[in-house]
Amino acid sequence: MASSSHYHYHKDDDDELDDVFEDLFEEFDFNPKPKERKTRVFIKRHREEGHQKLWNNYFSETPTYPHNVFRRRFRMNKALFLRIVHRLSTEVEYFQPKVDATRRSSLTPLQKCTATIRQLAYGGGSDTVDEYVRIGETTARRSLHNFAAGIIHLFGYEYLRRPTPEDLQRLLYIGEQRGFPGMIGSIDCMHWEWKNCPTAWKGMYSRGTGKPTIVLGGSFI
Repeated sequence: MASSSHYHYHKDDDDELDDVFEDLFEEFDFNPKPKERKTRVFIKRHREEGHQKLWNNYFSETPTYPHNVFRRRFRMNKALFLRIVHRLSTEVEYFQPKVDATRRSSLTPLQKCTATIRQLAYGGGSDTVDEYVRIGETTARRSLHNFAAGIIHLFGYEYLRRPTPEDLQRLLYIGEQRGFPGMIGSIDCMHWEWKNCPTAWKGMYSRGTGKPTIVLGGSFI
């Protein structure tokens, strides 16, 4: 039988155990100080001025920039852009004008759509349109997502479907009238990867793949 001397109780052992627990309790702060809440910095962007500047530059009766500049910067003609803005602002809730809690008008459909098109046209980030359009980074990103969803919802059935036999006949007729019998369409350009594109230009020349390309040639279908 094992000797009971191994289990003799010593007060010194108890004191040592107390010291260990005391040290452990001192390491923990059971009354932690409340953490300071990080508050978002409010930036007064003067969005009304942003809308007015945008309107004067492109959409007034005497715009600052002519139609060819509009087409280059928006990648479409003005009539098509305004048609898209009208459909989105009347049929998609996100783009409908609103009034906030301070009774100020929200960002206009023109501002949200312009911010979206600039991101798509130039391949820039959501923060790159703030200074001109007066729209925050998060709102610009949200506008882009809602724009894409709205376009698919409103125009997908008409433009993103396979051509019907009637569509093919109409396209063949148009091709024949223009001197290209048997042609249902044409690819006016192709994009060739630009491996040596300067870094500063990559955003301007990049498409969905994220790689810079240059435009070459054309072909018939």
